[in-house]
Amino acid sequence: MKLLDAVSRYVTHKQSMGIRFNSERRILKSFCCSQQGKDLAQIEPGPVLQFIAGNGPPTRFWHRKHETLTGFYRFAIARGYVGGSPLPTSVPKLSRFFVPYIFSRAELKRLLEAAEPCFANHRCRVDPATYRTLLLLLYGAALRIGEAVSLTLADVDLDAALLHVRESKFYKSRLVPVGADLHSVLAQHVTRRQADRADSDAPLFVRRTGDRLTRGAAEHAFCRLRIQANVLRHDGARYQPRLHDLRHTAATHRLQYWYESGADVQRLLPQLATYLGHVHISGTQKYLALTPQILQQASQRFKRYALGDTHE
Repeated sequence: MKLLDAVSRYVTHKQSMGIRFNSERRILKSFCCSQQGKDLAQIEPGPVLQFIAGNGPPTRFWHRKHETLTGFYRFAIARGYVGGSPLPTSVPKLSRFFVPYIFSRAELKRLLEAAEPCFANHRCRVDPATYRTLLLLLYGAALRIGEAVSLTLADVDLDAALLHVRESKFYKSRLVPVGADLHSVLAQHVTRRQADRADSDAPLFVRRTGDRLTRGAAEHAFCRLRIQANVLRHDGARYQPRLHDLRHTAATHRLQYWYESGADVQRLLPQLATYLGHVHISGTQKYLALTPQILQQASQRFKRYALGDTHE
């Protein structure tokens, strides 16, 4: 059996179970391209390891590709498409766990201010006002990038100050309240879109050509913007600040604000998890970075507790 045919059956099988499977599908498609139309029985361990390893040291994506191919070969072996798996049996340990970048408020301000000079050229795919609105939405509502670019004008309820995020991760939908400042920004953006005679089903964010702004285009534009704004990592991390780090930053800044205002953090964490679209608090933990400011506030709170001081 051809590899491409087996992969097609596997993807159909997983999606029929209600699994979105988009990132895995892309990995498997790339794997098929790397094997150049071979039959399953012709695939050797060497090229498979080369595909998984890629260039540079092992990263989380190494493990992601290995896990995806492991699931595929289990499927193929169980159905008799192939007799065994060519996957490597040893999995390298990551030398360093990925650490998201938490933007400071000064860096957020520089990113917003840099949008105008960065995207003023009409050859850029997105205009400055649109991209600035996207940045504010990702931070102000802590949305995933895919959620933001999938919004339509009908999903923005300005009267109720709500966003309707439809069928996001794990096919879940949710309502996301927006604050007064973000509401004002969205109202101006919606007015601009309506001036273009866009109907209610039209995308909220579009490129200069009028078609929907894609996640890839938004991330590519951010690579230019962070350089323009001089928002770069110098800690030896493999990755520079990402657009998705705005969601991490929003959650971390909210936690910091709660500590600074003396709020009951443990009671409020479930609310933050719900706002982010998580079923369990464990899903929210990876978004909360222990910044020096949070550690200082937590230490001061524990000190007051240890000394028996109940007054904030």
